[in-house]
Amino acid sequence: MLLDLGNGSVGALQRHAPLDRIDAVCLSHHHADHCLDLCPFWVARTFGPDGRPPRIPVYGPAGTARRMAQAYGLEEHPGMAEAFDFVTLEPGSAQIGPFRLTLAHMNHPVETFGFRVEHAGRSIAYSADTGQCPALVDLAAGADVLLCEASYLAGTAGPDMHLTAGQAAEHAARAGAGRLVLTHLVPWNEARRSLEEASAGSFGGPITLAFSGLGIDLG
Repeated sequence: MLLDLGNGSVGALQRHAPLDRIDAVCLSHHHADHCLDLCPFWVARTFGPDGRPPRIPVYGPAGTARRMAQAYGLEEHPGMAEAFDFVTLEPGSAQIGPFRLTLAHMNHPVETFGFRVEHAGRSIAYSADTGQCPALVDLAAGADVLLCEASYLAGTAGPDMHLTAGQAAEHAARAGAGRLVLTHLVPWNEARRSLEEASAGSFGGPITLAFSGLGIDLG
């Protein structure tokens, strides 16, 4: 199961799993850096030399099927429906294969979902894109890992639709998460400073910068 599929992710994904081994996709919101690579994923599942594999579910906010058809320049009907079964997300709980998901709206200009994924007694929370958000603390309560956006640095924060690294650490501390992984790191900030600012807060667990290929063993 994939959580978000932003631009460039299909290439990186193939270092870890064949595309035909993916069983489900969850999209947090419709901004391009979180969903655009559903387009090449659709191409791979539609025109591959071994024929078209069975449809898989793509979970996303209302209008995801239309948004992705527009992104590729397809007619809305059938759009990508011959490869994907689009399912509309709602706040609350859901079961996807062996995974128990809890979903909540985040603080972002478009409808955006944060995720908590639980399986075999382990849990991961994912902020997607958000400003300060009590619902994120609830999602991440006691989670083994919080994968949290940290777009801003202190003193450079813009509108309340993204978090600073320090605010990410504050959310992790309030949630009692076991480990914090900082993601959504923008290229005009130094990642080192993001790590320093997060580490200066009250969160006492390990803090890691996300990078392509990072693997975390939950035991």
